Parts: sequence; structure tokens; C-alpha cells
Amino acid sequence: MEIESKEFSNKDITVTYDPCLCTLSKTCARGLSHVFSDTIIPWVNLDEGKTDEIIKQIKQCPSGALQYYKKNHKQAI
Repeated sequence: MEIESKEFSNKDITVTYDPCLCTLSKTCARGLSHVFSDTIIPWVNLDEGKTDEIIKQIKQCPSGALQYYKKNHKQAI
């Protein structure tokens, strides 16, 4: 069974999630629970947060499972 990566977008950024890399540390949900949820599907709701705070939280992901790119740049960061 293949597990596929997911993408979530708002008007500013696209967030990618690779479940094969995720260590389930819940760092994202603890740090920004109104955007990243461990109890609601879809578990990422980018409309609930400001782009800069979402980016800051993604950079805290210990496994690198969460990445993002700004829509006007189209380059992964």
C-alpha cells in the first residue's frame, strides 16, 4: 500500500505533508492548534492562521514532513 503526500493551499502558500517522513511528534498541533489538528479531518486548515505564523510553525517540524512554498515564488523552502 502506497501512502501519498498531501498538499494544502491558501491564497499565499501551499503546504506539503509527507506521511512517510512524519514521526507523529505533534509539534505542529501543539504549536498552532487552530491550523494543525490531530483530531479533525482535514487536519490542516490554512485559512485559520496567518501565513507568517504557519511558516514559523512548519520550520519547527522535526522530521521535515511539513514543507511549504509561497505561491508567488513556486520554490520549496
